[in-house]
Amino acid sequence: MGLFRKRKYITVSNTEIKDENEDIVEEELPIIPDGMWVKCPKCGSILYKDDLNENLKVCGTCNGHLRLNARERIKVIIDENTFIEFDSDMKPLNPLNFPDYEEKTKKEAEKTELNDAVITGMGNINGKSTVIAVMDSNFMMASMGSVVGEKITRAIEAATSKFLPIIIFTASGGARMQEGIISLMQMAKTSSALGRHAEAGLLYITVLTDPTTGGVTASFAMLGDIIISEPGALIGFAGRRVIEQTINQKLPSEFQRAEFLLKHGFIDSIVERKNLKDILEKLLPDN
Repeated sequence: MGLFRKRKYITVSNTEIKDENEDIVEEELPIIPDGMWVKCPKCGSILYKDDLNENLKVCGTCNGHLRLNARERIKVIIDENTFIEFDSDMKPLNPLNFPDYEEKTKKEAEKTELNDAVITGMGNINGKSTVIAVMDSNFMMASMGSVVGEKITRAIEAATSKFLPIIIFTASGGARMQEGIISLMQMAKTSSALGRHAEAGLLYITVLTDPTTGGVTASFAMLGDIIISEPGALIGFAGRRVIEQTINQKLPSEFQRAEFLLKHGFIDSIVERKNLKDILEKLLPDN
C-alpha cells in the first residue's frame, strides 16, 4: 500500500501575523527543517538530502560525485560486518612544535570522529578478502602526515604478510606542512612498502577520488597496478595557477580532471560509484 505514498518534504502550518492595521491575519507558511536540502557543488542544483544519500551522494542532475567520508565509503564498498580496523588509536604528535598544531588536530578529531585522515583495515568485497585504506578529506583536507603515512605503510605490510591485495582510496590536499620533512618522508616510506608488496606478486589497486593532489599523487596514489578514478575527480601534483605561471600558458579547462588523465594514459579507468564495488570484486583474485 505504501508504493504510491508520496514523500513528505515540508509541513504547512497556520501562522498568525499582523497586518499594518494591527488586525490578526491567519496565513499558511511552510516550515522547512534545517539540513533537508543540499546544494550540488558541481551544478548548483538543490537536492533532497535523503534522496542524495540513497544515490550514494551522486547528484541526479549532473552526475557529480560528491565527497564521501571514510566510513561512508567503507560502508559502500566492504561487505557488512566483515571490516576489521587497524591502528584506530594512532594519533598525531607535534614533532616540530608547530604553533597550535595540537589544538588544530584535536578540533579536527572532534569534528570528524577520526584520529587522523585515514582509516585502514581488512574486509570482504562480495566475499573476496582484501586490505583497504580510505583517506578522508574532512580531516585537515586529508593532508599526509606521519600518522597517515604510518597507517598506510602498516596496512601495506599487513597485506604483504597475509598475501592479500590492497586497495587504497586516495583523497588529499598534499603533504602536511605542520610536520615538515617528516611529512615528506612518508612518500618514500609508503612507496618502499608497496615495492615489497609488489615483489611478493600481490595486487595493488588505487581508487582516486576528489581531490587527490600533492605528495600523495607523487607517491602511492599513482603506483597502483590498476588505477581507477571516480568521474570528475581533481587529480594532480602542483596547483593549476602555479603551473600556468611557471610555463606562462593557459591550461585546458578540463586539465587535472579524471577524464583528461584517462585520455592521456595516466589512469586505467573511470568508474561510477554505483558500479565500483562490483568492478573491484572482478579485479580481486579469488581467496
